[in-house]
Amino acid sequence: MATKPHRPRTVRARVVYFFWNNLPRFVLLAMIALIVVLIGSIKKESALIAANKAAATLQEKPPVNAVTLTLSPTTIRDRINLPGSVKPWTRLQLMSKLQGTITDVLLHEGDRVRKGDVLAHIESKDYEIALNRAKAAYKLAKSEYERDMSIYDKGVIPASALDVNKTNMQTAEADYENAKLLYSRTRVTSPMDGIIRRMDAKTGLQLSVGDPIAEILEIDRLKGVIGIPESDVPAVKKLDMVEITIQALNNKKISAKVHFLAPSPETIARLYNLELEIDNTEGEIFSGMFIRADIVKNTYQNILAVPFYSVISRNDEQFVYVEENGVARKKHVRLGIMEKWMVQVIDGLFPGDKLIVEGHRDVENNQQVKVVQTITSPEDLRL
Repeated sequence: MATKPHRPRTVRARVVYFFWNNLPRFVLLAMIALIVVLIGSIKKESALIAANKAAATLQEKPPVNAVTLTLSPTTIRDRINLPGSVKPWTRLQLMSKLQGTITDVLLHEGDRVRKGDVLAHIESKDYEIALNRAKAAYKLAKSEYERDMSIYDKGVIPASALDVNKTNMQTAEADYENAKLLYSRTRVTSPMDGIIRRMDAKTGLQLSVGDPIAEILEIDRLKGVIGIPESDVPAVKKLDMVEITIQALNNKKISAKVHFLAPSPETIARLYNLELEIDNTEGEIFSGMFIRADIVKNTYQNILAVPFYSVISRNDEQFVYVEENGVARKKHVRLGIMEKWMVQVIDGLFPGDKLIVEGHRDVENNQQVKVVQTITSPEDLRL
């Protein structure tokens, strides 16, 4: 019969017994821990060797010639540049108010007119006869009313008869005024200042009521029409003036006053028409010319801005290089809005930093650079 192993009864004996029986496990754990420590040391040593090798490589490379820009607070504008066209301030289609034959045409396409200038004559004989008839009828009715009025005070005629005569006189007067109006319309006059774009009236042409006579444009002031995307409408609503460029006049720049912003889109592209008032007293701007509107939505002051080409984009990161004590330092940046070739830097740079603007694509982080020129304004750059 097998005998059971002897179990120590004292505490000390039990501890010795426990360690003796588990000695292989403790040795295995110690070996694993030693291996982990050795692996960590090897990795650390490898990283140190790689860093020293990279530093040695950078030191071996000759310094890169660089131009630096000393950063200082500036102003940048959030702007959009949109196309548009010039339209007449007023486009008036002059229609005939009479029936008749045109006897004279006094002005032609391209002629300037003033309000009240006679454009053409319509045969007036019939209207003159009607005017004389109405005038005579009015004089008769008036004399009868005045005669009856004088005897009414003496009680000769009743009040009802006087009222009838008064009504007849007023009716005759209205007919007379209407005849004068129709006769005056035989002289076709311009209702406004402008220029004749089209003259439909021709000598001998038989007109009916509503037939076109001429088209007159008001061009001493013009209307610039710009389509505004709906995302920019809130910013545009706050504007009073907009600078526009007229391409046909050698890119002439003028300031135009905001006149009206349409409350609803005019096209399926959901563009809201912005109308600008353009002064054209010199007459050099023509309707239909193309324009571009430079619309400043917001102005940001005391911010940092850098040339956009100085920013390097690589592996989903954006960074620049600054010069510190003859060494290029890599700085990650977060960008904002752009104006022309300058871009706002929201985070990553500070006033006084010396941004490398030339030579920045030839350097690496911590590489030595030789500053050949330092500028304080982006305008000093010669690209």
